[in-house]
Amino acid sequence: MNSPLEPNGKCTVLVVDDTPDNLSLMSGLLRADYKVKLAPSGERALQIVAGESKPDLILLDIMMPDMDGYEVLRRLQFNPETEDIPVIFLTAMSASDDETTGLELGAVDYITKPINPAITLARVRNHLQLKRARDLLAHHNHYLEQEVARRTRQVAELQDVTIRAMASLAETRDNETGNHIRRTQHYVEALARKLQNHPRFAEELSEAAIAMIFKSAPLHDIGKVGIPDRILLKPGPLTPEEFEVMKTHTTLGLEAILSAERETTQDNPFFRYAKEITYSHQEKWDGSGYPLGLVGNTIPLSARLMAVADVYDALISVRVYKPAYSHEQAVQIIQDGRGSHFDPDMVDAFLTLSEEFRRIALRFADGEPALHQEADRMAADLPAEAIETIVLDTRK
Repeated sequence: MNSPLEPNGKCTVLVVDDTPDNLSLMSGLLRADYKVKLAPSGERALQIVAGESKPDLILLDIMMPDMDGYEVLRRLQFNPETEDIPVIFLTAMSASDDETTGLELGAVDYITKPINPAITLARVRNHLQLKRARDLLAHHNHYLEQEVARRTRQVAELQDVTIRAMASLAETRDNETGNHIRRTQHYVEALARKLQNHPRFAEELSEAAIAMIFKSAPLHDIGKVGIPDRILLKPGPLTPEEFEVMKTHTTLGLEAILSAERETTQDNPFFRYAKEITYSHQEKWDGSGYPLGLVGNTIPLSARLMAVADVYDALISVRVYKPAYSHEQAVQIIQDGRGSHFDPDMVDAFLTLSEEFRRIALRFADGEPALHQEADRMAADLPAEAIETIVLDTRK
């Protein structure tokens, strides 16, 4: 397709007029400098414009039978593929009202019959130069939009990788893996989407909010970097004093995120959710959690989502202080925590999603099937009171 963007090609000018002599005159005037297409009617003009090679400029007679120039212009303007083609009216009219009508419809100019060759060539040239400038600007803007989108994706990917890398430093200290981070991210996302239309949560769980919760979820245990190994890696039950130290990982995590937030100059919703999840994911619905003992809806929504996701993954995973439970055992434990540990509506949503949680766990498994099979066997042999004791000592 020839266009003003092709400096070595001729622009295409379509002349529309029901008078053969006028078509011949315009063709002779323009063909030395432009590729000229001729249409003896409005209908034929629309057929030409609908073709693969669209004109760069249209010279359009107003007074034509069947379909006048105004109607042709209306149809061109209605079509997104042709609305940007500049149209100059050819008219014997001189009334300003007629000119006003055409300009309001979208015509860029008028050439009055009988035509003046010099004026006609000058106006055609000027409007093609204007179209060239518009096309170049549109092309440049499109390129910039694509470039901004590409750079934005790169920055977002770098942020995600950096966040996961930071979180992994904490997770690997107590023998957890990067896959724990991925699993909990996807559990949280699945649960949030399930609740997105729930009356209690719809207003807060927008697409943007879910995306930020997903992005910030890996940082939930970043504060573990400040917990001594003798406590974090202890294979047996923690003493009350040791548990008090373990509980500080929520405060340490919050302080780390606050420190990062102070280094920024703009508000970022990421920090809001990162702070909520890191500081409050150990709170419990009945107020028995930590660090503040928050109750019910005073616990941030993102933290309540994280609580379900984190406990489920802790239950089905091997830890230094416990074997892995089966999926069915984990589901039952979370169900038993409805209204005490967890938001009741979130537990109800989790129960409908439990098989999706299982699929996420398998998708991001740690790659140690033999170990997990043995852990499942050990868990199956545990008496109920032993399971209850280990649940209370999840250390998460």
